[in-house]
Amino acid sequence: MSGRYEHAKTDPSDYRTALRADCESCFGLCCVALPFAASADFALDKAAGRPCPNLQPDFRCGIHDSLRRQGFKGCTVYECFGAGQKVSQVTFGGRDWRQAPASAEAMFESFAVMRHLHELLWYLNEALAHLATRPFRDELSRVLEETEQLTGLDAASLLQVDIASCRERANALLLRTSELVRSEAIRSLKVPSKRRKAFGRGADLIGTNLRGADLRAANLRGAYLIAADLRGADLRAADLIGADLRDADLGGANLTGAIFLTQPQINAAKGDAGTKLPPSLIRPEHWNAPGTLA
Repeated sequence: MSGRYEHAKTDPSDYRTALRADCESCFGLCCVALPFAASADFALDKAAGRPCPNLQPDFRCGIHDSLRRQGFKGCTVYECFGAGQKVSQVTFGGRDWRQAPASAEAMFESFAVMRHLHELLWYLNEALAHLATRPFRDELSRVLEETEQLTGLDAASLLQVDIASCRERANALLLRTSELVRSEAIRSLKVPSKRRKAFGRGADLIGTNLRGADLRAANLRGAYLIAADLRGADLRAADLIGADLRDADLGGANLTGAIFLTQPQINAAKGDAGTKLPPSLIRPEHWNAPGTLA
């Protein structure tokens, strides 16, 4: 796959490592701060701020290797974009919520804010890595730097951050990125005009048969693709920001060059050895489980 719409040749370690969960450096924040309800994703109810019964004294998960088998599928889908270790080691200086129970509530609330900011950093870094964004690279860099600075605030200041405003400012640049990248992909990949699908944000494609579909450079922002059949589909340069891929079948699909695709989306989908992913994403371990695509 060649063409001007490809990612710029940047060192992927610049952001992909820092914006990925490092559980060894975290105080199990997602296992405590977040609530969940008994469902197909979780085997029991847990209130926000209450430790999961599987959380061990060392903040590791006691059933990490068998989460899906024991009814905790939702845990294998979640990704904090590195917010957990940032709050644990930077915002709170390595002092955990067990050592300092008076700070627990502030730590858990900070984790929620930091997760939003780190997700924005992932998108902004990806936008900068596209050659098509050269015309407004300075603006992208400025917004990224300002967002990064917010992640270094103390807990009290962090909780005052207007996340909606941050998202609005970043989204204008991400939309512009999408339009330019997809336009160049259409020319580079010679996508026929009649196949330039633009479903629009929030398109309802739940359970839709899109097997083998040509979705190159498609606008699938916020699309509901829950349980959709995307086996063998060509999704190169498709914008998938916010798309719901829960149980979508991506067996044999080509997602190389897909725009704003994240690890949680891939974790929630089904795939196989033939699924082609962007280099920034990791093939979920459960995709390799014998006899299953889930």
